[in-house]
Amino acid sequence: MAGYDDANIFARILRGEIPCHKIYEDEHTFAFMDIMPQTEGHSLVLPKKPSRNLLDADSSVFAPLMTTVQKIARASRTVFNSDGVLIMQFNEPGAGQTVFHLHVHVIPRSEGAALRPHSGARVDDATLARHAEMIRAELAAA
Repeated sequence: MAGYDDANIFARILRGEIPCHKIYEDEHTFAFMDIMPQTEGHSLVLPKKPSRNLLDADSSVFAPLMTTVQKIARASRTVFNSDGVLIMQFNEPGAGQTVFHLHVHVIPRSEGAALRPHSGARVDDATLARHAEMIRAELAAA
């Protein structure tokens, strides 16, 4: 396993070098909309502490990370009126990891609805901004 590369896109988002549609932030975690969502409301949650993935992460990142995943999942399920929420996390290229900063996908799902390919086209910023605002509003109301 290679080391952590602090030039990865998520590290750059965390440093504010690349814009994103932020949903939530606290001392330990950061959540934002995925630009190539597999469903409406597909978001990403990551720890602020640099970790390539679950295999090299300090165990102290997991409790705050999963607490935020749960917050975002609950809000997303409500906002997008989904039947459930798919939580995915990939480790190393053989498992499908393409960005090497630990992150968790939070994907609202409705029974019978197919997932779009993740390598598909980027969704327009207006849609992502609207979805982020919907989730933020639900988090504020909770």
